[in-house]
Amino acid sequence: MIGKIVLAASLVAAFSMPAFAANEYWVAKDASTKKCSVVSSKPDGKKMMDAGNKMYANQANAERAMKELSACK
Repeated sequence: MIGKIVLAASLVAAFSMPAFAANEYWVAKDASTKKCSVVSSKPDGKKMMDAGNKMYANQANAERAMKELSACK
C-alpha cells in the first residue's frame, strides 16, 4: 500500500514539473557579440547585460520588445 502511494506521488511530481518551468523572460544583450536574445533568467551583468530592464511574462512579449528596444537595433 505504501509503495503505491509513493509511486503515485512520484508520478504526480514528475508530470507537474513542466508547470513550474520558466515563466519569466528577459531581453539580454551578449557582452562580447553585442547581439540581443531572449533568456529565461535575469542576466548576470557580466556576460549578458539586461537590455530592457523589464521582465516579461511570456516569450512572445519578450521577442516583440526585443525588436523595439533601441539597444537591440
